[in-house]
Parts: sequence; structure tokens; C-alpha cells
Amino acid sequence: MPDPLLTRRRLLFTLAAGASGFGAHRAQAATSLDFDELYGKISVLGLTFSDKVKALAGQTVTMRGYMAPPLKAEADFFVLTEIPMSICPFCSSDSDWPDNIVVVRLTRVQTFEQANALIEVAGTLEVGSWTDPATGFVSLLRIVDARFHAA
Repeated sequence: MPDPLLTRRRLLFTLAAGASGFGAHRAQAATSLDFDELYGKISVLGLTFSDKVKALAGQTVTMRGYMAPPLKAEADFFVLTEIPMSICPFCSSDSDWPDNIVVVRLTRVQTFEQANALIEVAGTLEVGSWTDPATGFVSLLRIVDARFHAA
């Protein structure tokens, strides 16, 4: 018969790991996503998400790119771009959305990297048009609950 105290300790550890996010990050490996894999079709009617993006919606992904110049030195979001940019591409409607950027929503407010430094971002992929109620900015793709580091 199993030791009831040991069983209880294992249960408490499992619950604590799940509540802290420790178990969730270990259980789901991140899938790498590249800018050229974001859209399946770009036409006069707009952008169509690729099958890979549709399949990864709600999953943990990693992407490499450059941080667009932020609106302020510290914030909880930024724009990840395929190439270094000198201006913020974020202030467009979703009909004008460039095909080589992704909004990154961080887990906490942070100070940002230089715009010309390659970074890697990891977080949960959200797909579809969304307007941030605090800023009014519109995005088609987002990586949320994200963290980043120099690549």
C-alpha cells in the first residue's frame, strides 16, 4: 500500500508546479516559427494565415527577429520585426498590417533592447485581429505571456 504522506507530498508538489507555470512550460515544448511561415497567401483581399500558424494558435512558439523602436523606454509589449526598423510599424489598422511583424506582449514591464540587436522571443501564439483596449493598437498576430533574450 502506498505511503499516504508521500502521496500527499507528491500531490502538493504537482499542484504547486502547475500553479507556478513550471509544469505547463515543461510539458509543452516550443515550436520555432519564422516570418516566412506566417502567411499562406497575400493578396489584394489581405493576408491569409498559413496552415502552420493556424495549427500553432494557442501553442508555445519561439521566434527570432528585431525589436522595433518602442513608444517608451519601459512597457509590457513591443513589435518583433523581421528586419531592423527605424520607426514603429504598430500604428496601422489591420488592413495595413505588414506581413513581417508580430506583436509581443510580455509577462511584465521591461526595459528594451537596441532595435538592431537580434532577439529570440518565446510565448503563446494568438491569431486574429485584436485591438488593445489600453492603447487602441491593432494586431493580427501576437505572442503573449512572452519573454525574450538576446539571440
